[in-house]
Amino acid sequence: MNIAILASGRGSNFEAIVRAVKRKKLKGAKVKLLITDRKDAYVRIRAKKLGVKDIFVDPKKFKTREGFDREVVNILNREGIELVILAGFMRILTPYFVKKFKNRILNIHPALLPAFKGTDAIERAYNYGVKVTGVTIHFVDEKVDYGPIIMQKALEIKERESLEELEERIHRLEHKMYPEAISLFIKGKLKIRGRHVKII
Repeated sequence: MNIAILASGRGSNFEAIVRAVKRKKLKGAKVKLLITDRKDAYVRIRAKKLGVKDIFVDPKKFKTREGFDREVVNILNREGIELVILAGFMRILTPYFVKKFKNRILNIHPALLPAFKGTDAIERAYNYGVKVTGVTIHFVDEKVDYGPIIMQKALEIKERESLEELEERIHRLEHKMYPEAISLFIKGKLKIRGRHVKII
């Protein structure tokens, strides 16, 4: 299965997925492409080191969000992409994009949805004083951090734990969970029933 990963930042989840493929933990998967919307994103350096094709699409060249998405969709179709993985991609996908890859876009969120949707979720949960946070992996639909949930894992915030320590533990959990969810998708084990995802 040809996979494209969309990312905007450091790309630690990108690297975790690529390494899982290289270690044969994602049988049948090929990370064919990285697409980023930021020319200086560190994830592009990771892609080069790992031998993954990297395409930068400049948002400034498009008058609308849909114009950008249409270009990305054209690239994905040209490359024969079957599954789209969002890994810290800091753009909200338009309905056009979501429709073209319906139920074939996965996202990871560093909180237990529906709590703390949007950006800076780890910091906002930490500052709010919650006792438990975690990681959510879900299908992407037209709403932000809303699509049907594939898996969630909770993480207790330790007494006197710093934000940086919590972030590190969240990221370690993400790196373990994302390849697991992708593997379930590739094996055809995820069935969507309304807002519920059944693992068969």
